[in-house]
Amino acid sequence: MKNLFAVSTMTLVGLYALLSIVILAVCLIAEVPMIYGVGASAIILVIQFLISPFITDITIRWFYKAHFDAEIPEYLRKFIEEVCKQENMKYPRIGVIDDGAPNAFTYGHTKNDARVVITRGLMELLDEDEVKAVVAHELGHATHYDMLFMTVAQLVPLVLYFIYLTLTDNDNNKDGKGAIVGLVAYILYIISEYIILWLSRTREYYADEFSVKTTKNPNSLASALVKVGFGLSLQGDNKKSTSKLGALGIFDSKTSKSLVVSTNNNQDDKSSILNAMKWEMWNPWAFFYQLQSTHPLISKRLIAISKYSNEFGQEPYIKFDLQRPESYVDDFIIEVIIKFLPVFLILLTLVLMFVLEDYTIMVIGIGGILSTLSLFLLFNRTHRKGYTKTTVRDLLGEVKVSGVTSISCELEGEIIGKGNPGCIFSEDFIIKDETGIIFLDYNQPLWIINKVFALFKSEQYFNKIVKVKGWYRRSPVPYIEIYEYEVDGKKKKVFTYALTKTFYFILLFIFIAVLVLGLGV
Repeated sequence: MKNLFAVSTMTLVGLYALLSIVILAVCLIAEVPMIYGVGASAIILVIQFLISPFITDITIRWFYKAHFDAEIPEYLRKFIEEVCKQENMKYPRIGVIDDGAPNAFTYGHTKNDARVVITRGLMELLDEDEVKAVVAHELGHATHYDMLFMTVAQLVPLVLYFIYLTLTDNDNNKDGKGAIVGLVAYILYIISEYIILWLSRTREYYADEFSVKTTKNPNSLASALVKVGFGLSLQGDNKKSTSKLGALGIFDSKTSKSLVVSTNNNQDDKSSILNAMKWEMWNPWAFFYQLQSTHPLISKRLIAISKYSNEFGQEPYIKFDLQRPESYVDDFIIEVIIKFLPVFLILLTLVLMFVLEDYTIMVIGIGGILSTLSLFLLFNRTHRKGYTKTTVRDLLGEVKVSGVTSISCELEGEIIGKGNPGCIFSEDFIIKDETGIIFLDYNQPLWIINKVFALFKSEQYFNKIVKVKGWYRRSPVPYIEIYEYEVDGKKKKVFTYALTKTFYFILLFIFIAVLVLGLGV
């Protein structure tokens, strides 16, 4: 469910990180001085920075059908030219992905060789001012040299981790002092990773500010975030405007038929937005997920953007003034316990196996039974039954939902495309009802089945009305895990639920047998 740029970037970082670890390991084995290893890691990071834009060019051309020679609307071309002139930067290469998902991203080395990629859905879903606001946000990343700045920042955890590996090596720790320093380096490495995530979120706020100051229209950026990020179908304030719904996914999917934007009932828009913001503002899981994210929560961004409204003669787009009806901390604590109880029990079982050697079989049996029962508890919490008909808007307003606690639901709407815009390997869907759009997670037991479905079968469901039964979750992107779907009067199921439940029963039976054997011994 991650957007194209995030996936491409993280894949490159992961590959080069693995290569760096190999080089560092060679340095340790060959007893090469640490400075050589650090230098090699820095060189790898520089190489990654230099070649990653070209690799991303190839990726989005081959697998996402992007075109860098595609035409863009005249109003957008002129707007980009004005911003480039104002910021003394070269006109960026503009790529277009022919997909109905509203999405945009930028990459490159500096502001003078930036690429800005937008999807067809961005221009269809949003009005002209909203499109300008989103593109200005991406140009803000380029003018702020975010790509270069974040690359330099990434060198810090890389060096810290190398120091940890070097100083905790037995040959380098004859007096034990190196191990202590190495442990400190590892702790700082973890802290630095979270600092970089915080830095990334901070720079997102600055890119929003750049967009606001450039367009002088904060409300357009805010409404664009609501349409793209929350997937809400808003009532417009432009009588001539029409829009096609795209997807969030994290901003994906294809669109089909247009949705005429109405001009009455604007108050309903605000209530829908406030409703969608409740989870991010009240549920403790939202804060937990944001700590591990490169982007701030949408609600936080909306509030920050609204603070600029008065400066540009606009009413604040949104003011979150709802009163929290209850504390959700108790639910959060219960969910954390349920989520991590299986891991705790497995670790406890392993420890007891070594401590109580004479009772190993019995420990395995008891520990296995308790671990399996806790997995059952987690599984049942995430796969509740009792499906209730609902809408996207109502689902977004649910607060007591997370990656642990699900809401069983039944939704009817139109499949408008894949979960990852233009990607030939994406098996997931986007569904649209009269209130908005939401991501559908299609997940069969085997990876290869999903990919075959994506390549040869998924597109046959486009533009068709489907009834979906499944489990709604947020982590933090809202999505529905499919259990059953009905198209053209035919019902089909995803078999992961049944297979997982069967596996747990078999596992429980095995551990019961082990316990009986242990007691017999």
